[in-house]
Amino acid sequence: MDATRYTDLNTAQRTLLGPGPSMVHPRVLRAMATPLIGHLDPQFIAVMNEVQELLRYVFQTENELTIPVSGTGSASMEAALVNFIEPGDRVLVAVNGYFGERLCDMAGRYGAEVDRIDRPWGEVFDPQEIADALKKNNYKLLALVHAETSTGARQPDIATIAKAAHEEGALVVLDTVTSLGGLPVKIDEWNVDVAYSGAQKCLSVPPGVSPLTISERARTSLRERKSQVANWYLDLTMVEKYWGDARTYHHTAPVSMNFALREGLRLIAEEGLEARFERHQANAEMLWAGLEELDLPPLVPKEYRLPSLTTPQLSPSVDDAVVRGRLLNEYNIEIAGGFGPLAGKVWRIGLMGFSSRKENVLTLLAALKEVL
Repeated sequence: MDATRYTDLNTAQRTLLGPGPSMVHPRVLRAMATPLIGHLDPQFIAVMNEVQELLRYVFQTENELTIPVSGTGSASMEAALVNFIEPGDRVLVAVNGYFGERLCDMAGRYGAEVDRIDRPWGEVFDPQEIADALKKNNYKLLALVHAETSTGARQPDIATIAKAAHEEGALVVLDTVTSLGGLPVKIDEWNVDVAYSGAQKCLSVPPGVSPLTISERARTSLRERKSQVANWYLDLTMVEKYWGDARTYHHTAPVSMNFALREGLRLIAEEGLEARFERHQANAEMLWAGLEELDLPPLVPKEYRLPSLTTPQLSPSVDDAVVRGRLLNEYNIEIAGGFGPLAGKVWRIGLMGFSSRKENVLTLLAALKEVL
C-alpha cells in the first residue's frame, strides 16, 4: 500500500448554519484533546458526575437518571422508546414533521400498537386535540417533538399536554434535540417523564453523545416491565448501574466525547441559561428581519418559531440547490434544504449554540443578497 496517498486532513473552515452539527467552541475542541484515561478511572468517574450535574442544569431537572447516551441523538431517541415499550403497548405519537414520523417508526419496531395524530408540516398542535386523542385508547406512552428540526416549529403548552397525558395514565416522551440549550426546556416544571436531545445542536458539541433524562415515574414503569428491554446496548436497567453509584461495567463510554460534552455544558453554565436564551432569540429575530427584506419569509408563524432553526420559504425564482451550492463553495457557509413535503420549498437555517452569533447572521444575509 502506498501510504503517501493519504494526506493530512485539511477540511474547509465552514460556517455551519444548517440544522446540525453546529460550530464547536475552541475550548470544546481542546477538551477533546485531553489525554485519554480509562472509562472506570476514578478521574473519569468524577467527570461523569460533573456531566450529570451539568445536564440536570440544562434540562432544568432534579432527575437522578440524567445521562449522556453513548451515541448520537438517534440513540437517545431510541433509548427513550425501547425502555418503556413492550409488545402490544399502545402508543400515541403527535406527528407534524419528520421526527414525529421517526418516533412512529421506532415505536412500531418494538411491537407497539401505534396511533398517530397529524398536523401539516410547519404547524403545531392544540393541546386539546392531543387530550381528546388520549381519551380514545389506554395509552402507555405519548411521544411528541418540542422542536421539530424538519420545520422549525416549536410545540407550545408542553405542561398542559403532559397534564392531560398523566390524567389518562400515559408517560410523556419529549424530543428536545433542537431546543435543549437554545430555548427553555423545563423538564420538572412541565412534568415530562422522558426527554432526549443531541450534543451537536444547541449544545455545540461534536456528535457522538446524546443527553437523556428520566423521571421517577418513568423509572417505576421501567422496573415494572414484564419483558426484557429489546435493545441490550440501550437497556437502562443496566446502563443506569454504570452511571449510578455502583459504576458497574456495561460498555466502554466514549471518554473524549464526555470531555467535550463537559466543556460544552460548562460554557452554558458560565453564560447562564437566561442569557443564552436571550442571545438565541435576538439573533433569530435579526435573521428573520433580514430574510423578510430578501423576500424569504419564514414558514412558521412567529409565535411558534424556533430561535434555533428557521425555515425561510423560497419563491419559484430561487433555485434551492444552486443557491446553497454557491453559499458553500464561494462563502464557506452551510445551510440545508427542506425534505419531505417541504423539499425545494424552504431552507433550514440553524443558529444553534456557538453558531448563534451576530456576525454569522450578518455574513449569511450579505452572502444571500449577493447570490440572489
